Amino acid sequence: MKKNLLTLIICIFSISNYAQEQITTDLETAYNNEQYDLIISEHSDKANSYPAKAIYYIGMAYYMKADDNNVLKLMDLSIKKDQTDPDTYFIKGMTFNYMGQFDNAIKSFNKAIELNPNNSNFYSGLGDSFISQEKFDKALHAYITATEKSEPTERPFTMIPQIYAELNQPEKALEAFYKSKEIVSKESDSYIIALYNIGLYELLNKNYTKSEIAYKELIENVPTDYGSYAKLIQVYYGQKEYEKAKPLKDILYKAYEEGKLTDSLKSMFCFDQFEWNGKLIFVYERFEVKKGELYYKHIFYIPNEEGETEFTIQTENSPISIQLGGSKYVLGMNKGDIHSTFRYGFEENFDYDDLKKTVILVLEEKIKAGASSRKSKN
Repeated sequence: MKKNLLTLIICIFSISNYAQEQITTDLETAYNNEQYDLIISEHSDKANSYPAKAIYYIGMAYYMKADDNNVLKLMDLSIKKDQTDPDTYFIKGMTFNYMGQFDNAIKSFNKAIELNPNNSNFYSGLGDSFISQEKFDKALHAYITATEKSEPTERPFTMIPQIYAELNQPEKALEAFYKSKEIVSKESDSYIIALYNIGLYELLNKNYTKSEIAYKELIENVPTDYGSYAKLIQVYYGQKEYEKAKPLKDILYKAYEEGKLTDSLKSMFCFDQFEWNGKLIFVYERFEVKKGELYYKHIFYIPNEEGETEFTIQTENSPISIQLGGSKYVLGMNKGDIHSTFRYGFEENFDYDDLKKTVILVLEEKIKAGASSRKSKN
C-alpha cells in the first residue's frame, strides 16, 4: 500500500512538472510568434501560479507593448521565484533605462553581468545607462567590453565613435567609425551615419580622396541625402576640382526649386571651408536670386575666438551697378552695424580662387573699403 502511494505521489509530481514545463514552452512559442496580446489576455492573471521563466515571457509581452510598470511587476515576480536568471535583470535594466531611472538600471545590469559576464547585450545596456548620465568614460568602458564578448551586437560599435567625438578625440573617433562601418549592416542607419562621419573627419583632415569615397558611397545608398552633396562639393573645392562640383550644385538647385530642402539647406549651402589666421572660415552660396533687388550670393563667415560669427564678407548683386554697366557682383562686408563695399567686381562665372584671394586681402586689411555706411535699425 505504501509503495503504491509513493508511486502515485511521484506520478502526480511528474505530471505537475510536465505541466509547468509545457506552459513555459507554450508561452515561449507564443512570444516568438509575436502573440503579445494573446499572452497578456490569457495568462497575466495566472502568473502567480506559473514558473519563473513562464512569468518572464508574460513580462516580455508587456515589454513589447511598452507597458513599463507591468514589465517591472512581472520581472520582480519571476526573480522572486528564481534569482539566477540574468535575463530578468537585463529586461529590468532596459525598462529602467526607458523610464529614465538610470541608477536602478545600472544596478539591474550589474546583477545580470554578475550572473553572466559573457553577454554583450548586458554591457551595451549598461553603456546606455552611463551615456544617458553623460558619464562618457564609464559608458565607453562598458561599450568596449561589449564588443569583446562573443557575438557582440551592433549597438556598441555605433556608440563608441560617438563617445570619442564627444570626448574630443577625433583620431579615435574616426578609427571607431571605420570599425563601425565594417561591423554594422549596410542596410542600417548606423552604416549611413558611419559613412557621413568618415567623410566629415577625412574632410577636416584634408584627406579629400578618402572623404570623397565615403560621401559618394553614401549618396549611392541615399540619393536624397542632400547634406552629403554639399559635403562632397566641399571636398572638390578643397581639391580645387571645381568642375566636379558643378553637377552636384545643379542637383541642390533642382531640389531647392522642388521644395525638397530643409533645415540649414533651405536657403543656402556651404561649398567651401578654409583656415585663415587660426580661424575656420565657412563659405556659403544662396539659392535665391531676387531679380531687381540687392541680395547676397556668396557669403564668407568669419568667426570670433568663441567660434561665433563676428562678421561676413560677401558678393552682392547690385541692380544699380548692373544698370551702370558694372559687374554682376561687388564685394561687400558687414561688420557690426557698418556695411562696406570694395571696388572689386565679379561676373557670374567668376574664378573662385580670385574671389578667395580677394577676401583674404580684405581680411589682412590690404584692401580698403571704397565706401562705408551705418546700417539702418529699421
